[in-house]
Amino acid sequence: MFHSIYWLVFISGLLSSTILPGNSEAIFSIALIDTPELAIQLLLAVAVGNTIGGMISWGMGRLVAIRYPAEQLTKPAHARALKTIQRWGSPALLLSWVPFIGDPLCIAAGWLKTTPAMSFLYIAIGKMLRYTMLMWLIL
Repeated sequence: MFHSIYWLVFISGLLSSTILPGNSEAIFSIALIDTPELAIQLLLAVAVGNTIGGMISWGMGRLVAIRYPAEQLTKPAHARALKTIQRWGSPALLLSWVPFIGDPLCIAAGWLKTTPAMSFLYIAIGKMLRYTMLMWLIL
């Protein structure tokens, strides 16, 4: 049986991982409290949504790189994210879940043309760990 709660959690995860507000932690938490028997399915829905959102940010970085080379960065947060990706490569995307730095990391990774498959893998692991920890704290 497919519940509409999965779509809500998925979409909030997707939006939260882009520049749009999605409140995925709150929605995921409420969904877990209301339907703990669906914990694994909800975890997968929010993590998949959040991972896709991270890859959208990665893709935006890839597109921005065409018009604006990395040398033209002016915002300190973007410059820090770029340096982190230059130093650590795709594994830095394990931190893509961290508020305020996760989105710039994903954009910087796309900007620097990190491998899409490896970027996806590290973003997915980071996002899954984030929501697994939240689920553990709630349940």
